[in-house]
Amino acid sequence: MIETARLRLRGWRDEDEAEFVRVTNTPAVMAHLGGVGEPARFAGMAARQRKYQEANGFCFWLVERLADGALLGFCGLDPVGLPGVGVADDVEVGWRFRADAWGQGYAAEAARASLAWAWANTRLPRVVAITVPANVPSWRLMERIGMQRRPDLDFDHPEFGEGHPLRAHITFVAERP
Repeated sequence: MIETARLRLRGWRDEDEAEFVRVTNTPAVMAHLGGVGEPARFAGMAARQRKYQEANGFCFWLVERLADGALLGFCGLDPVGLPGVGVADDVEVGWRFRADAWGQGYAAEAARASLAWAWANTRLPRVVAITVPANVPSWRLMERIGMQRRPDLDFDHPEFGEGHPLRAHITFVAERP
């Protein structure tokens, strides 16, 4: 669907789900995402992403390395949809890559391609990115791809209770060029 110099971002097939879980449901990858989960937590992920693609024209696309076809993770766009937060009606750019793909520029390459796709194919006035303050590599990436920190849009994630380390979320914004 989208090709960059080194990557292909594409839609999901049912058979992708097990491999995605195998390479990303690890302590390192899931450290800021609620921790390693039981496989049932991810059941139906491929079908949900296909449904988002059909409804919105976008989703968190799978990312493959062109050189060898390896599944590296996902990157793409998704409606935030968290009731009661200031970015609930926004679309976020997000990513999740296997740990052995970190530090090679893949996430930045895929995120830039996702933003370029958003500007070319939607009328969105902005795209947001959210993470927890402790996820320094993720918010540094947001800065590298030109997103601006917006403390006025920070929020407490409704799925995590008071005092939970993943409750506070910070927000970055890319405005339509």
